[in-house]
Amino acid sequence: MTRTPRQTGDTGRGIGRRGLLLAGIQLGVVTTLALKLRSMQVEHAEEYRMLADGNSIKIRLLVPARGLIHDRNGIVIAGNEQNYRVTLTREEAGGDVEPVLRRLARLIPISDARMAELLDEFSKRSAITPIVLADRLTWEQFSSIAVNAPSLAGVTPESGLSRVYPRAGDMAHVLGYVGPVSDYDLSKIEDPDPVLMLPEFQLGKVGFEARMEDVLRGKAGQRRVEVNSAGREMRQLSRQEGEQGATVQMSLDARLQNYAAQRMGTESAAAVVIDVQTGDILTICSSPSFDPNKFVRGISSPDYKALMEHDHRPLADKTVQGVYPPGSTFKMVTLLAGLESGVINAGTRFYCPGHTEVGGRRFHCWRRGGHGSVDAITSLSHSCDVYYYELAQRVGIDRIAAMARRLGLGQRHDLPMSAVAEGIAPDRAWKQARHGQSWQVGDSLNASIGQGYVLASPLQLAVMTARIATGREVRPRLVRAIDGVAQPVADFPDLGLNPAFLRTARAGMDAVMNSDSGTARRSRIIREDWRMAGKTGTSQVRNITAAERARGVVSNDQLPWNRRDHALFVCYAPFNAPRYAVSVVVEHGGGGSAVAAPIARDILLYALADGLPPLDAVPGDQRTEMEERHNAMHLFTPEPPRLTRA
Repeated sequence: MTRTPRQTGDTGRGIGRRGLLLAGIQLGVVTTLALKLRSMQVEHAEEYRMLADGNSIKIRLLVPARGLIHDRNGIVIAGNEQNYRVTLTREEAGGDVEPVLRRLARLIPISDARMAELLDEFSKRSAITPIVLADRLTWEQFSSIAVNAPSLAGVTPESGLSRVYPRAGDMAHVLGYVGPVSDYDLSKIEDPDPVLMLPEFQLGKVGFEARMEDVLRGKAGQRRVEVNSAGREMRQLSRQEGEQGATVQMSLDARLQNYAAQRMGTESAAAVVIDVQTGDILTICSSPSFDPNKFVRGISSPDYKALMEHDHRPLADKTVQGVYPPGSTFKMVTLLAGLESGVINAGTRFYCPGHTEVGGRRFHCWRRGGHGSVDAITSLSHSCDVYYYELAQRVGIDRIAAMARRLGLGQRHDLPMSAVAEGIAPDRAWKQARHGQSWQVGDSLNASIGQGYVLASPLQLAVMTARIATGREVRPRLVRAIDGVAQPVADFPDLGLNPAFLRTARAGMDAVMNSDSGTARRSRIIREDWRMAGKTGTSQVRNITAAERARGVVSNDQLPWNRRDHALFVCYAPFNAPRYAVSVVVEHGGGGSAVAAPIARDILLYALADGLPPLDAVPGDQRTEMEERHNAMHLFTPEPPRLTRA
């Protein structure tokens, strides 16, 4: 078929348009390439020249400054200090680090043992991973290394920040500490942040530091540096600082914490103070303590061994990890369960001859001769065991356990601390599940006075006391603000307990302190506006045989320390307008009224007075002793608050 002239012309015009389009595209590509070549050859020539010369530009991450931790008054309780260190990267040292280490040893002390450790570590680590050779160098040592850097391939002197705890042992258990990132730490993280690989990075290991790691860590910065073929830095091309971690304000009062630590002295003990209106924990102190700064800097083997072998367990946080039979401090739980179930009222009496017999077994009251006829209030003020033996048989363990959980026992409170214990508020189902056994009546009698299977931490006992004092579901908290943004205070719901029942329990706790025959009368506060209510507790850690009872129970002071009873005490004040609740546990301290109560009273007084307890708040015959005790303390005077994030 022959083409017509019209068809030929259309085709020619189509080819022309396509040609122009193709030419335009080619021109655009050529222009783009030309501009790119100009950029590479003119604008970025120096940079690409260095890249071509052995990939001599390196990107180095910068460790961000860790966020500060303040107490409720702005006192720094975890900060940062300047630290001079030196690192070595095997790749930049040409692969053989031993000659470099030998030359470096002429400038700073490196023992043969340390040399062997470093060589072993380099053999296990990636060639591109910097290894810290030494830190906390003096300025003279640091300067000497910097001057000799040209002859030390791969060696980098660095100035950075390291964690420091100004209050040392006061806050050790609650704050925890940071340390270098280990292989074990990395194994627990699915996609580790690259900053964790840096030799100078410090990771929260335990306690608040570990639980708040994401908040405190910050974001890494970076710098671009030029290095020569030997791996030495020649110059810095650019630098972008990291973002410091958040500043966290805790609910703790550093002064009160310091006083509580000194008031407990060398006892193996724990104390917790809670603001019952907000749930703020003002003090959560475990004794004896340790210096967390030693762990940050690298604790020596002798120091660590001494901590591990100490019979008072200074590394254990007794406030939340320790669980103890609460003893008679549990009696308010049993009493409220009995009142709510309708089994008793405030006037119901049981007769105490000094013991109760159940199933052929005799359960003794602490007072061998008994208390006679006892009602609800005097059962607490006299701490009569038989009253609660009788009550437990009528109420049953399931109701008692339910009340315990309602008051905060047998549950793990959500706090940013390590290994917060749940405790045990046992019932029938619990024993069957845990031990594969049926619940016995004797189990109920033991549980009714806080013995047997019942276990509670000092934190839980403080929460229980706060809930009894307020009738509300007080929940503890440790964080007040993050980067200046206040954390909301919870609106605690009502416990749903009849106010009359709570008044009975509170009246009993008041009588413990202020009645003529109260078990803790000696530890009372005599200022009426600070009137205190409390409850003593003594929990056995050994069985007392019938033969020992027949010849006379051996007193605590005649027993080895680890076989003595635990001493416990809980309290709150002011009685008519509760503000603070306190719990104290002294391991193997003996009697709660003699040992734990005076400590708790003094700590509570410090909180009420916002300073040293005034002498006129205690009975006259105790003022000289209190004054002498205070004079012997080394209480710190805080510096003005530093709320900056430097």
